[in-house]
Amino acid sequence: MDTMRDRFAPVMTRLLDEDPRVAVVLAEIGVDGFKDAMRAHPDRVINVGIREQLLVGTGAGLALAGLRPVVHTFASFLVERPFEQIKLDFGHQDVGGVLVSAAASFDWPEGGFTHMSPGDVALLDTLDDWTVHVPGHPDEAETLLRHAVAAGDEKVYVRLSVQANAAPMPVDGTRFLTVREGRRGVVIAVGPLLDQVLAATEGMDVTVLYATTVRPFDAEGLRRAVGGGAADVVVVEPYLAGTSTGAVNDALVEVPHRVLGLGVGRRELRRYGRVEEHVRAHGLDAGSLRERIGGFVG
Repeated sequence: MDTMRDRFAPVMTRLLDEDPRVAVVLAEIGVDGFKDAMRAHPDRVINVGIREQLLVGTGAGLALAGLRPVVHTFASFLVERPFEQIKLDFGHQDVGGVLVSAAASFDWPEGGFTHMSPGDVALLDTLDDWTVHVPGHPDEAETLLRHAVAAGDEKVYVRLSVQANAAPMPVDGTRFLTVREGRRGVVIAVGPLLDQVLAATEGMDVTVLYATTVRPFDAEGLRRAVGGGAADVVVVEPYLAGTSTGAVNDALVEVPHRVLGLGVGRRELRRYGRVEEHVRAHGLDAGSLRERIGGFVG
């Protein structure tokens, strides 16, 4: 199976052909996939070099000129390093664009901590009015990329990962999907962690919701799954643990509930290792999740 990032350049090339308003801004990362698009649209495919603050500022400038910019690099260089430009150039100037990241929390362990970004979604949560998509399969990534580009002048973040579920789900860029129904709690599986959550909760009497659009948070979908009574809710996210616990609390403010946030821990793992080893070290493999979810809702 190809990866989400493998889909990025072909999808964006087609969108560049289809929509004269679309522009792509790169910072060396991913340039090879856009060679044909650069020749066909030299004024709308821009490589600024290894200058991430300029990357984001250029995207915002294109938005001010009436284009729909799609800005791409690794998450740590797209959200963390140029955060001030995101806050001011997009937010303060009130223009829209699409930020598309790669490498997720730890998709390239050999790159070290400089190339890891488990705090990206939490950081964007400090800003107003960002839509955040976290696809769990390459097909979903293509759907959500198209949804993001077509979203008028909204500010959208699309988080791509090499981790993926075995099969795509019919995502719509808005709602959580009910994958399994139960009575003893609700588990929200975000993006590429759905398969791990389904394996972990096999035989448990819990509802499993699948979330690929986490901001805006589907509060109505969660309330519907809870059903109005007291509830235990577990959120399993492929980024910083606890990122969405506040959103759950806000959604269930009138309902007695407990919430457990599972995800990437704050402790830095200083060995490169492999992606699977990082998953296990953060307790996001099916066995670890089963123990932690079962202990909470049991």
